[in-house]
Amino acid sequence: MSEVDGAPPIPGAKLFSAEAVGDGMAFEFRPGTLQRQRCLTSDMLLDGRELAVFQITLSEGEKGRRLTFRFGALNQCSFRMRLDLALVDQSKWMSDRDGAFLKPTFGGDRVDLAKVDRLTFTVLRKSPKPVRWCMTDLRVEPTLASKLAEPVLPKGPLLDEFGQSTLLEWPAKTRSAEDLKARIKGQFDAAPGQNWPEDFSRWGGWKGKVLDKATGWFGTKQADGRWWLVDPDGYAFWSAGVDCVRVDVDARFDGIQGALKWLPELPEYADALRTADRQRPGSKSVNYLAANMIRALGREGWREKWARITLAELKRLRFNTVGNWSEWEFASKAMFPYVRPMSFRGTRCGMVYRDFPDIFHSAFEQDATEYAADLQSTAKDPALIGYFLMNEPTWAFSSELPAAGMLYNTAICASREELVRFLRKKYDGEAAISKAWNTPVTFEKVAQGKWQGVLPPESMPDLRDFSARMVEHYFQTISKACKQVDPNHLNLGMRWQGVPEDWAVPGMKSFDVFSMNCYQERVPADTVDKIHSLVKMPVMVGEWHFGALDVGLPASGIGHLKNQEDRGKAYRVYFENAAAQPNCVGVHWFTLYDQSALGRFDGENYNIGFLDVCNRVYEELGRAATASHEHMYAVASGQEKPFADAPHHLPKLFL
Repeated sequence: MSEVDGAPPIPGAKLFSAEAVGDGMAFEFRPGTLQRQRCLTSDMLLDGRELAVFQITLSEGEKGRRLTFRFGALNQCSFRMRLDLALVDQSKWMSDRDGAFLKPTFGGDRVDLAKVDRLTFTVLRKSPKPVRWCMTDLRVEPTLASKLAEPVLPKGPLLDEFGQSTLLEWPAKTRSAEDLKARIKGQFDAAPGQNWPEDFSRWGGWKGKVLDKATGWFGTKQADGRWWLVDPDGYAFWSAGVDCVRVDVDARFDGIQGALKWLPELPEYADALRTADRQRPGSKSVNYLAANMIRALGREGWREKWARITLAELKRLRFNTVGNWSEWEFASKAMFPYVRPMSFRGTRCGMVYRDFPDIFHSAFEQDATEYAADLQSTAKDPALIGYFLMNEPTWAFSSELPAAGMLYNTAICASREELVRFLRKKYDGEAAISKAWNTPVTFEKVAQGKWQGVLPPESMPDLRDFSARMVEHYFQTISKACKQVDPNHLNLGMRWQGVPEDWAVPGMKSFDVFSMNCYQERVPADTVDKIHSLVKMPVMVGEWHFGALDVGLPASGIGHLKNQEDRGKAYRVYFENAAAQPNCVGVHWFTLYDQSALGRFDGENYNIGFLDVCNRVYEELGRAATASHEHMYAVASGQEKPFADAPHHLPKLFL
């Protein structure tokens, strides 16, 4: 990293350039310097046209604990970076987006500010080009720094009237309202003629293989050495899905309204505007996909027309599953197979660490009953494949065990009282537990009061065993509640990130299918097989994708290819490799549409769609997916080998 000459657009800032990932600057200072401070901050602006992600690391000495703080930035829009030092206890995984300050997340270890004596500021991810930005000197403040009131936009608005980037050009960019309207109206007119191939059942299953008698519901079956889903008519079913089948290309603009060339007006475009929700007070978003649909189809009935276009497009592409976070009501009405998401709120029992509930609280079962009640509306719907209990809980992103996080972050709760009962059964008094943990321990200290200092390594076996009890009680309770409301459909698990820790496995045996999100070049067979050996059930991938930087988005997504042609090849390799694995029963792409170039609620702005914000299909990806979907049953049954012409993958560029 080097300082460069020039006139930065932010007063008092300096210009920097970095050629490589890992470039940056380092500081050392007296331990305790940050102890009575609340915020680390700097005003910044990212130059260029592609995303960059930065990382700040706070360390307790050269070899001590290290906290990481990562964030991205919108290009050509200034922002105020704010690291809230009150969150070095890892109580939160992510802070809220603020204008061009994108997806600030915490990782690594909790740290003690009395011991932190060094800081690094580095480039974590970047495009193949050098990254250039300006920033004021890093400073610490005793209060949380205020948000930036007047962001600088040196290139003017960042989105055009259709929601496309103004900074980038590409051949398929929509140039006029007439072009937009003609394309969408043409899709609507063509919708009735889109159907699945003749060898697909009415549910998208495979007529060539009958696995069971018709039950009227989706199920699972192991036959001929592999797992299958079974459709309601008894045919073999492999789930080719796509997530977020909904009108969803939100651009969050609170604090940066000047980045919009056009903001849709009320009342005609009321459906395209969204104000603050419970999780993000003060947020404002505009959905340019909705605005484009209203332009083309008129205000009245536009959403139903969009659904007709979209379900037809899914059939044309040979998808047979509407994936998570979708407007599944349209799929249900059309008898198109779908899954649905759930989210545990725990309004009565509360949380003990991030989003892990107080599962030994007397109100936990009542919360579980309320949570499961959402399934009543679809309990008798044959088009429903099943439900995901939750998605990537933030406690699972932590390096800490749930029980350890609970001791650090929740002063008193029912689960801590249960932990004391657990320890009393194992240890004959406080002298025994103190000896085992190699530190002075009282049962009162375990029962209440936030744990001070570092939990010794000798405590981890007990905390791991109790964490296993926590996870098992959690998932068994909510799974049982769901089956009581809906005995007909599949419990698809909780979309874990990778292989679960061995201690967590018993709690996951209450699922019917183990689901994981897997953003690798292929679904790793050893991972799938290990999960299967642990939980004895089939595996489904709930999320995966690849993107590129050639179609007007500043970030590729978690997978990064050179162009759209390579996206198609990567799709075929991943999809068909998964279909060939005997313990895998489906993969669901994330998402149907690109994200907004301005960034969604948290700032993600990826080229991960089958369609863009103007409802234009990426033909290269579409052709590849269609070919894979038409061959998936032949590949899954071993009649054909999976596609193997893998493209070159580039370094990942994502928030």
